[in-house]
Amino acid sequence: MTFPFRLLNTGYHTCFYNLGLDDALLEGVIRGASPPVLRFYGWNPPAVSVGYFQGLEEEVDLAACAERGVDVIRRVTGGGAVFHNRELTYSMVMPATHPLAGESILDSYRILCRGILRGFALLGLDAEFAPINDIICGGKKISGNAQTRRQGALLQHGTILLQNDVEFMFSLLKTPQEKLKGRHIQDVKERVTSLQDQGLTVDFDKAAQVFAQGFQEALDLEWIETSFLRAEEEDRAREAALAFSRSEWLYKR
Repeated sequence: MTFPFRLLNTGYHTCFYNLGLDDALLEGVIRGASPPVLRFYGWNPPAVSVGYFQGLEEEVDLAACAERGVDVIRRVTGGGAVFHNRELTYSMVMPATHPLAGESILDSYRILCRGILRGFALLGLDAEFAPINDIICGGKKISGNAQTRRQGALLQHGTILLQNDVEFMFSLLKTPQEKLKGRHIQDVKERVTSLQDQGLTVDFDKAAQVFAQGFQEALDLEWIETSFLRAEEEDRAREAALAFSRSEWLYKR
């Protein structure tokens, strides 16, 4: 049995448009106006996203972000602060009753992350799922994933690290004790890896192609549309992007 999905590669956009388009695609699935979607995208300029429940000013050095041209946004999903720069990001949207959504949140993570695992296998890397929602390679995290559900639909998004830039990341995030920042940086370097760290130089488009194939093979997906956004989705994405950029949303917590 194959599952029909739209496949989108929307390239690089601002963090506000990226989350706005995810929101628009989620709305389309909720209304039954769109079949399930798999999308790949990048971030320009780089951005820090905080989890829905985090305090923005407690987690992020806003002055440093402004100085270095890094945007800041709040996600609709939970989890910690994430620096988005040299990575491939994916999002999957489907009805919560879809067979691939599983019977529980952990079940859905386990199922959907098989697509990422297959992508790494196609690149010659041995990776494994680490509950609840991470993927590790050589004992180090290489992909983090998060999920939200709304009105009977599921949105899961996650990152695949192409390159690591831990020093840049920590110049933008606050740590409880600044004098321990060097230790935190070393700790992250020991726990996090990337395709480049694994000896692979893979650009954004190549990674999107490989991981699309990974999802297709692992989850039995059938592409029914590719790289085609509808006018109403574009309009809704831009409206949502504006909402995500407003201080009322950014400083919600």
